[in-house]
Amino acid sequence: MMKLLEAAISISMASNLQISERSHFNFSCHYLNPSATHHLPFFISLPNSRTGKAKSWKLIKPLPSATSCNQSAVDDETLLDLPPKNEVLGGISSSSNCCSKMSRKGRVFFLDVNPLCYKGSSPSLHAFAHWISLFFSQVSLNDPVIAVLDGEGGNEYRRRLLPSYKANRQKILQLPAVKRFPKSSFGRSNKLVVEVLQKCNVPVVKIEGHEADDVVATLVEQVRLKGYRAVIASPDKDFKQLISEDVQIVIPMPELDRWSFYTVKHYVAQYNCDPQSDLSLRCILGDEIDGVPGIQHLVPGFGRKTALKLLKKHGSLENLLSAASVRSVGRQYAQEALTKYADFLRRNYEVLSLKRDVAVQIEEHWLSRRDQSNDSVIISSFLDFLSKTRDGRWRTRSPSNGLKATT
Repeated sequence: MMKLLEAAISISMASNLQISERSHFNFSCHYLNPSATHHLPFFISLPNSRTGKAKSWKLIKPLPSATSCNQSAVDDETLLDLPPKNEVLGGISSSSNCCSKMSRKGRVFFLDVNPLCYKGSSPSLHAFAHWISLFFSQVSLNDPVIAVLDGEGGNEYRRRLLPSYKANRQKILQLPAVKRFPKSSFGRSNKLVVEVLQKCNVPVVKIEGHEADDVVATLVEQVRLKGYRAVIASPDKDFKQLISEDVQIVIPMPELDRWSFYTVKHYVAQYNCDPQSDLSLRCILGDEIDGVPGIQHLVPGFGRKTALKLLKKHGSLENLLSAASVRSVGRQYAQEALTKYADFLRRNYEVLSLKRDVAVQIEEHWLSRRDQSNDSVIISSFLDFLSKTRDGRWRTRSPSNGLKATT
């Protein structure tokens, strides 16, 4: 009798243990597909950020994120159930708790307009029309897009710090042929650009006294705080300092006649360094295109190899300069350069760093899905307008038909 009682107690304890294990398993992965529960160690669930409830759960592999120069970035192939292959969701460190829940929404695109209005170094509205046509049809689709233009006098702050900053850039895009048309009809060509974008349901932001780069950096930070991923559409390398698991760049590639995504993975492969060190690296090496001199002009032996080695060890320019002020951080030439030209490097940092405190606030309706139904008609009408005679006028025919050029 005692043996039977002991056996019953043993079975009961085993049953309770099994129930306890199952309860923990189901609690941790309640929204996983039961058929895939054997993959539990390799997946993590992400909730809908608005409600905190399981309405839009996705699975990702918790690979190490590229938080140091020796770590690899998350590959697009690690994503599951995400529509476009080019979308990249932030990787989760393997040290993260598998029960932690991170908020993620969709993508928001930021269109850096001014560089798209050039073909090489020559202003070209045909180039603008070409690139936004490819962008809308192949990249952003109906994801929200926010276009940003340079404000008048946007360079003045940086030029006061460094007179050579962008001294070789053309001040404003002008369409040469526009001079033949009445100013009352057209004005500056960037007004045409704004009209095209607005008719394609793209809000356009232009803040006087600020460059588009700073406005984009400010808005990117705001959408990230709302749980969105940001994609910056621009050929401008200044935006590489913003790259993270939540921020990508998509670059127009004239030689391939398409847009190409640039992510943490691509940055690490190109520079063998963490994107967080990008700004510090450029401050040391300078930026010839933007008219920012590097330290190699003052100390010829201080090049990319030395800069990368020091930044990998110290992480940032300020950390490096602070260390060099109290002890030796490298060879004598590097040590002397960092102590003698510390102010020079800090000035470069002030000039090259993107500001994130511009007085602009993201509006909720900017984050809505974009109606793309009239894109092709509007862009075709714009191209038609560009080919018309000097007496042409561009007008709205109807919301459904977009724009019409008439003579």
